Amino acid sequence: MGGTNQSSVSEFLLLGLSRQPQQQQLLFLLFLIMYLVTVLGNLLIILAIGTDSHLHTPMYFFLSNLSFVDVCFSSTTVPKVLANHILGSQTISFSGCLTQMYFLFELTDMDNFLLAVMAYDRFVAICHPLHYTTKMTHKLCALLVVGSWVVASLNALLHTLLMARLSFCADNIIPHFFCDVTPLLKLSCSDTHLNELMILTEGAVIIFPPFVCILISYIHITSAVLRVSSTRGRWKAFSTCSSHLAVVGLFYGTIIAVYFNPSSAHSSEKDTAATVLYTVVTPMLNPFIYSLRNRDLKGALCKAVHRKILSF
Repeated sequence: MGGTNQSSVSEFLLLGLSRQPQQQQLLFLLFLIMYLVTVLGNLLIILAIGTDSHLHTPMYFFLSNLSFVDVCFSSTTVPKVLANHILGSQTISFSGCLTQMYFLFELTDMDNFLLAVMAYDRFVAICHPLHYTTKMTHKLCALLVVGSWVVASLNALLHTLLMARLSFCADNIIPHFFCDVTPLLKLSCSDTHLNELMILTEGAVIIFPPFVCILISYIHITSAVLRVSSTRGRWKAFSTCSSHLAVVGLFYGTIIAVYFNPSSAHSSEKDTAATVLYTVVTPMLNPFIYSLRNRDLKGALCKAVHRKILSF
């Protein structure tokens, strides 16, 4: 291939989630509602944290970054789905497809890293409360976020460049609602073994260490909570942890099912259903699970909204 793109395909066709007109109308409305809830919920979280000095702590700093990433995550795929439905078009250019894939890789990695960083933050706060301020310094928090962006960007660039070297000769129909790596590999008429190898090896190095960090953090958190004498306190902590772990399980379960299997083991229907969960549903649920059950954040949110109303 000489490292250059020899593709004769200038655009791809995204089949979306359904070919039935009635189902398309319903899915359009459903995606529109979920996208608006995702954007509004996460932006409100960012507004509340940014305007309340009491929330300028490591936990809320990471949470605001997660909300920003989730807004970007949904915006990478859903607006294109909505625009294609309104315009009656299913096309996406070759460069647009690679761009979409790049941001999906980058933002998936960022979600992965931030979930791990937030789990570690809760571990330090619950298991080592006396050392929390000395361990979770502003400098460390900034380094963790900046380092996550750098690693995520480099990883996304690697997979995008590997995809760009492949040839796509004739078939340009993607049975999906966005340019995901698995259906693209199936369309290629080049040797895709290197791409698959890098997903299974380098991709695993990116995904699994944060996942293990989350598990270890919550094991220690659970052990510390069990030592709490108050039944009400234990129940409150377990309730919060179970919600966090539900999002972690949903996110990592779908990621592993979609990307860490050989391409021959995939089916477009199952992959599409799984990717809807982590690209659309999870970003929508995060504000509710991580934030709106939090009294401090709800109080700050009410104050921020009240100030905006009064300013108008």
